[in-house]
Amino acid sequence: MILGKSIELWQKEYPLLTEIINTNQVFWLNLDYKKYNDAYIKKCLTENDVKSAEKRLKRFAPYIAKVFPETKERQGIIESRTIRIPRMKEHMEDLFDQKVICENLLLKCDSHLPISGSIKARGGIYEVLKHAEDLAFEFGMLSRDDDYSILDSEKFRNFYSHYSIVVGSTGNLGLSIGIMSAKLGFNVVVHMSSDAKRWKKDLLRNKGVTVIEYLSDYSKAVAEGRKQAEQQPNSYFVDDENSKNLFLGYAVAALRLKEQLSDLNVAVDDNHPLFVYLPCGVGGGPGGVTFGLKLMYKDHVHCFFAEPTHSPCMLIGCMTGEYDKVCVQDFGIDNITDADGLAVGRASRFVGRTMKNLLSGIYTVNDNILYRMLSGIADTEQIYVEPSAMAGAPGIFNLFMTEAGQKYIKDQGLKGKMQNASHIIWATGGNMVPKEEMNNYYRKGFINQ
Repeated sequence: MILGKSIELWQKEYPLLTEIINTNQVFWLNLDYKKYNDAYIKKCLTENDVKSAEKRLKRFAPYIAKVFPETKERQGIIESRTIRIPRMKEHMEDLFDQKVICENLLLKCDSHLPISGSIKARGGIYEVLKHAEDLAFEFGMLSRDDDYSILDSEKFRNFYSHYSIVVGSTGNLGLSIGIMSAKLGFNVVVHMSSDAKRWKKDLLRNKGVTVIEYLSDYSKAVAEGRKQAEQQPNSYFVDDENSKNLFLGYAVAALRLKEQLSDLNVAVDDNHPLFVYLPCGVGGGPGGVTFGLKLMYKDHVHCFFAEPTHSPCMLIGCMTGEYDKVCVQDFGIDNITDADGLAVGRASRFVGRTMKNLLSGIYTVNDNILYRMLSGIADTEQIYVEPSAMAGAPGIFNLFMTEAGQKYIKDQGLKGKMQNASHIIWATGGNMVPKEEMNNYYRKGFINQ
């Protein structure tokens, strides 16, 4: 029994559940999706909150540029490129045997964000920086008018060494939290699930981070991390399931993307819709980006989450309206996927509820397709990413090739506008993957053909 109902009753109530339980690829439209409502969105957070987060990142930019040389070119701003991928578009059209007529197919290269090589470099690093600033303000060691490069000193490292930062992670969030916290001087403990890759754990340990491993999945790692932080004085827990600070760090991406699209002469307006396909684990990263994009573009942007067929936690949570009250294991789904960053069995309640009226839909993708997309983008665009980063790639084809996708286009009044549309595949991780591991990923793309 799940929340007092048998699986058979759940399936009767939500017919798509049968396909989901059988780990088949599905495309679900969010029936609660609504036209943009300013009053609703401001119940969560505001555009001023996002702009405040952006200002905080700018204050830290001199410090970031000083301690992470790879960020000097952008003066300490942690950002990735947005690029057109015409050869990958042709490759996917051949693979799916479907021509797609649109104005632009783009890749958002968060897979190559500096410092930790994934989208988590946005939210994770932002939350660490905010906590560091709050502490320094509290003890009168820093003011907003200071040059934040002064944080690169023994004085500040010694100060932060009296405090701990704790997080639970499948891998990429642990990297961003661990690398940034250790650089500032914090004691860092990362609780990692069984899904996390060995190289991520090794890299963190080499940075002086304490890594605690679990045989269980992500939810156990988070629960243990939270418990440890509660028991230790001066300990701060980064709550991937419920953190508004993580969420705001991700939302800043929308402000930056708006500038990039303008530079690329990509229009987003009533006649030029924008579709964005975001890999989803617990939901913080894609949720924050979606929130920011809705603030920027309102009804002109349409956001879809992508989850592994074996880890569809946000899909089940949003479809049933039960969010974090249900998990994939309740329905006999094993939560085992090579997309380690997305191997989450229970979705964020905060994100699920925040997305209720903002998210257009969710689709699932199997690991074989992820590998084929991975090898395809390496061959066509010479861009190397990890499997989870390619979950967004099939999104455009789901839209054009499924009944649900065609229904969405019709219901949203987009039928005559699709040739003018732009589509963004949000690549979320991969730049730090060791070469040998990346070669193994690449080979799997051919084995699975």
